[in-house]
Amino acid sequence: MLLVIAALFALAAISPWMLLRWGRRAFLPVAAVPLAATVWLATFTPSVVDGQVHTEVVSWVPSIGLGLSFALGPLQLLLGLIVLGIGAVVLAYCTWYFHDDSAGVPRFGGVLVAFVAAMLGLVLADDLLLMYVFWELTTVFSFLLVGHDPTRRTSRQAAIQALIVTTLGGLAMLVGALALAHEAGTMRISEILAAPPEGTLVTVSVLLLLVGAISKSALFPFHFWLPAAMAAPTPVSAYLHAASMVKAGVYLVALLAPAFADVPGWRGVLVGLGLLTMVLGGLRALRQHDLKLLLAFGTVSQLGFMMLVLGLGTRSAMLAGLGLVLAHALFKATLFLVVGLIDRTTGTRDLRKLTGLSRRMPWVAAASVLAALSMAGIPPLLGYVAKESVFVALVDVAEYGDGTGLDGPAGWLLLAGVLLGSILTVAYSLRFVWGAFADREVAEELRDVDVPAGFAAGPLLLGVLGLAAGFAGPTLTTAFAPHVESLPEGVHHAELSLWHGVGLPLLATGVAIALGVVLFLLRRPVATLQGALALDLSMERGYRAGMRGLDRFAVELTAVVQRGSAAAYLAIILVVVVVVPGSTLFLTFDSIRVKAWDTPFQALVGAVIMLAAFMATRSRRRLRAVLLAGATGFGAAVLFVMHGAPDLALTQVLVETLTVVVFVLALRRMPEYFTDRPLSARRYWRMALAVAVALAAAGFILVGASARIHTPVSLDLPRLAVEYGGGYNIVNVVLVDTRAWDTLGEIAVLVAAGTGVASLIFLDVRGAGIRRVHEIPFPEGVKKHATDAGRRVWLPAPRTLAPEKRSIIFEVITRLLFHSIIVLSLYLLFAGHNAPGGGFAGGLTAGLALVIRYLAGGRYELDEAAPVDAGKLIGAGLALAALAALLPVAFGGTILESAILDVEVPVLGNVHLVSSALFDIGVYLVVLGLVLDLLRGLGSQIDRQVMREKRDAEAAESQTTEAVAR
Repeated sequence: MLLVIAALFALAAISPWMLLRWGRRAFLPVAAVPLAATVWLATFTPSVVDGQVHTEVVSWVPSIGLGLSFALGPLQLLLGLIVLGIGAVVLAYCTWYFHDDSAGVPRFGGVLVAFVAAMLGLVLADDLLLMYVFWELTTVFSFLLVGHDPTRRTSRQAAIQALIVTTLGGLAMLVGALALAHEAGTMRISEILAAPPEGTLVTVSVLLLLVGAISKSALFPFHFWLPAAMAAPTPVSAYLHAASMVKAGVYLVALLAPAFADVPGWRGVLVGLGLLTMVLGGLRALRQHDLKLLLAFGTVSQLGFMMLVLGLGTRSAMLAGLGLVLAHALFKATLFLVVGLIDRTTGTRDLRKLTGLSRRMPWVAAASVLAALSMAGIPPLLGYVAKESVFVALVDVAEYGDGTGLDGPAGWLLLAGVLLGSILTVAYSLRFVWGAFADREVAEELRDVDVPAGFAAGPLLLGVLGLAAGFAGPTLTTAFAPHVESLPEGVHHAELSLWHGVGLPLLATGVAIALGVVLFLLRRPVATLQGALALDLSMERGYRAGMRGLDRFAVELTAVVQRGSAAAYLAIILVVVVVVPGSTLFLTFDSIRVKAWDTPFQALVGAVIMLAAFMATRSRRRLRAVLLAGATGFGAAVLFVMHGAPDLALTQVLVETLTVVVFVLALRRMPEYFTDRPLSARRYWRMALAVAVALAAAGFILVGASARIHTPVSLDLPRLAVEYGGGYNIVNVVLVDTRAWDTLGEIAVLVAAGTGVASLIFLDVRGAGIRRVHEIPFPEGVKKHATDAGRRVWLPAPRTLAPEKRSIIFEVITRLLFHSIIVLSLYLLFAGHNAPGGGFAGGLTAGLALVIRYLAGGRYELDEAAPVDAGKLIGAGLALAALAALLPVAFGGTILESAILDVEVPVLGNVHLVSSALFDIGVYLVVLGLVLDLLRGLGSQIDRQVMREKRDAEAAESQTTEAVAR
């Protein structure tokens, strides 16, 4: 089963190429694949009829018990044959429906085949989550198919409307599925149905699943999306909105009914909404002049009918409902295909403009008559067999209840409602045939009709199948028996048959046909009456009003929260943190266990940190605030040391040092003070918010630390770090081994963020501004030696810096320390697996060495120290990290698995190698490249801007002086 679904998805991927290469003729070989799948599925019929359920389970995520589970029983076989068989017919029909110059056909073909695959997966899925995945895939593919023509506003609106409505129901269904699986202890649908759980949560879960079903199958109040979706090409309407997608909700109800039909609210929702939808859709169908819209509202009516019948939860109703599902798929797909044929050949679907088509296309008219008779419930078509069986089931419910609790007045009222809906069905069926094929006088002559045989073959085939299936009632009864027998036996034996004897069911059928004919003959006064009684209210109007209100609310809310103020954004975020999760802290005070400190020195360091933080908030100078904020970070590093975490302390010191340097570089182009305006009263609100956030953050930490109920995993980390990671530095082993996936993602995010910041500041093309010292001409007054040409000189400040910007002491210190710091960074890199350090700390240390070179010698000295494109360093680092992740796979391991190798090397002795060192080198290069990026963006580029502004000012002053002199 999985192989067939995968094959269909693969076909969807190559179908656009086939259609681009061979044109619309490629639809025929494309249709051959679902046709072959139909034949394959049909081979399971004998075993399924004998009661066997075929299953297939492929492990997917075994750690959470999630697998690709599929099951094939009678219900799945029926829907699978409909999905594949009618899908093949519709795909072949597209060969003649589209023209050679039709736009978007390749994409259309691929999406339609993908929809067939998704719908088949939905039907065969035996896992609630897997079913939901396919459920939402059908929603997405339906959106793409309905909006096939993006140039038409109606197509875009209809696609968005269908997507929103069905996705809303799908989300409710997901919540219900998760809750039901939680109560049942399994995701497997077959296991849940075999032993259905009970309880209030189960009731809520099932009702949420029904929300998904009724939204997908267009029951009131979600019925309005289906007629609007008729903006799609007619093959889409024939397949998705008649035979396939809208059957998803019907299928879900039929699947769950044997286990949950007695859940409180089940019958009330399905019977009530189904009957209302059936009557409402029938009334709206009688008013339509567009043949496609007439069928659309008829589909809404029939979907309500099917959901009503299947929702009753009796054996007779279930059997009749399954017969109705098959009949509806055959006759409604036929009629939609006929409408598409008429539209393509005559250029119109308006029944007021059609005439004489029965003479021009007799075979198409014959197929339409067969399908319309089946829809109206006229013998001997399958539609009659199913509807007659429905009346039998409803009479049993009205007289005996059949375990539904609807006996008596409620049952007879239900029968009368279904009879009314059947009368309307007969009337709009006659309206369709009359509107499409009757001879009438019209204002304009129709263009010549030329119907290719292949174009008419599909609807004719499905129409004939509807006739033949009418005589196969006993066979269908036997085929559906394994599923139907899961429901309790009713008063009478359930069967699909052309003859149920003389009685109320036969009388109901006769009354429906007779009154339906009368209603059709009185169509003009009935239409006038409908127009007079019509209310200017509809669910579609309500939907559009709701969407307009939502858009308006979004605009107003955006105007409030998206004000272009970083302070406002931060305040909103912090208020949400304090109000939403912070409010829960009031319920957890009793669980907090606090130990003030281990030694008084910790309290002293903490007091220094708090004092520095307070002074930072009081500072009006930007530079002072940055330095004080850095002091809090260095204080945290001291606390790390006191708690025995030298690795964290080292990283904290390096990060704080580099952060202060970056801030200072950026502050050169900012005002010295935060603001020149008087302080406002808003500062008190900000102070209150800051205190609230601090209390909330402290509360989160205390509650989290006090909520431990299991033995800390950290107790085993020293042993596991050595056994599995090959290192004694637990922090480094965790970063490059245990949670290396996180580290890989973090350095990728770091690269994106750092590159974005540097690019936003000044950097546009990395490497474009790298200039070596020997490329710079000597300034005037500086003596040039013979050895200077092309010579690399350490800190050639006379050529690069103005005298007032030089520091001889700093230059000397740089000459002494630079190489040592680089060596230290390499030591931290390679020793970090067993001692404090690692790739991150090593990269930061090397970056600080570059900072010293830059501060001592200027921007040219930075390029002399690192004459390399920072982007290449970053890319190389990411590539090495990715290589370290994938390399173990080549040797039979798993991704990011560490390999430990001890090698005896002459002179050096035993060398301990761990493959994760390659990952650390990648991190080292990424960090070094980012520091180089920041130095060039916030250092060199700002230097250039300052020099350019200075030269411009001097030139302007010189011009002014000359002008005054003249």
